[in-house]
Amino acid sequence: MTKIEVSIGIVATLFCMSAHGQTVKVLLLDQTGAQTVLQAAEKTAQQRNAPSAIAVVDPAGDLLAFQRMDGVRPASVDLAIGKARTAARLQRSTAEIEDSINQGRTAFVTAGVMALRGGMPIRVNGEVVGAVGVAGLSKETDTDIANTAAAVLSPSSAAPQRN
Repeated sequence: MTKIEVSIGIVATLFCMSAHGQTVKVLLLDQTGAQTVLQAAEKTAQQRNAPSAIAVVDPAGDLLAFQRMDGVRPASVDLAIGKARTAARLQRSTAEIEDSINQGRTAFVTAGVMALRGGMPIRVNGEVVGAVGVAGLSKETDTDIANTAAAVLSPSSAAPQRN
């Protein structure tokens, strides 16, 4: 073998060794976490007497948990799932997207996203692990329920509240 072939072999080996030692930690929203978010949303909706459809998705927008409360309109099912999917994939609230459209960013209308308030990313340690979408009575109520549910897994929400 020539010196160049040996050198290439050594460099390739070094690259393989350094890549082998690297790891990436990824947070995942499991079924327990999804159910926790779903239950928080349902409890908040019940407290507000606001029948809702509630969807919890993973970061790709795939459904993990769903609840359609009694008395909610049938169309709310697709709206809740769409809101959650949009919030997860774009990693921001659907309220931000709706506001962008209202301020002239009309390209979102053709992007195939749900641009209605009520979708919120779920963040753990600043990382989006999924999203929750709520559809029921009004955009304000949907947004409040989604915000409350999305915050339930945040470490700061577990801290005791002081009066």
